[in-house]
Amino acid sequence: MRVDRFLSNLPQFNRQQVRLLLAERRVTVDGVAVSDPHHDVREFSLVCVDDAVLQAGKPARYFMLHKPQGCVSATSDPQHPTVLDLLDEPDKVELHIAGRLDFNTTGLMLITNDGQWSRRLTQPQTKLPKVYYVQTEQDIGPEYAAMFAKGVYFAFEDLTTQPAELELLSSRTARLSIIEGRYHQVKRMFGYFDNKVIGLHRERMGPLVLDAALAPGQYRPLTDEEIRQV
Repeated sequence: MRVDRFLSNLPQFNRQQVRLLLAERRVTVDGVAVSDPHHDVREFSLVCVDDAVLQAGKPARYFMLHKPQGCVSATSDPQHPTVLDLLDEPDKVELHIAGRLDFNTTGLMLITNDGQWSRRLTQPQTKLPKVYYVQTEQDIGPEYAAMFAKGVYFAFEDLTTQPAELELLSSRTARLSIIEGRYHQVKRMFGYFDNKVIGLHRERMGPLVLDAALAPGQYRPLTDEEIRQV
């Protein structure tokens, strides 16, 4: 939200007072004096006028998790363990998943309370690649790469997938890079050739690569540098 709108929504200020406060640089956001009415105020921002705290903010939290098989990408589930069950963190209800994985798909999962950050990571418009290691039941032919680069038509949604890049690693293993995250997308793309995916592991989301030191089920906070990369 714009800082002028944030202040105007408070009962103690009218628009004229807000313009004056900003012009006199009496407003600080995260300790920095601001005069631009378009300056962004987020739910994590500390906002003050003079010495009065108007929004205390709260810490943004970011975690990298190595998702194991048999774990649901949800905040709660009555039958199965969820990825949030793997986190030993306070106030887990405030966290959400940035890019879900299927029940038996393993690999990189990012969990945060920062909705703006997670949208940048997952929206197709940002074109950040999601990279998967894929194992198939049958051989992967040379025609797969051409079709994936062109886009695969999904009749149920009446849409064609965005161009994807396939790197063949062996006759039945490959690395696939996509910029979308549609329902069972990787399995359905290989299903176009009637080739069943028997193993699926997400290695990377955008600039963030799964930490090789994390065993399945383990997690760690992201570094400041990793957070800034998104």
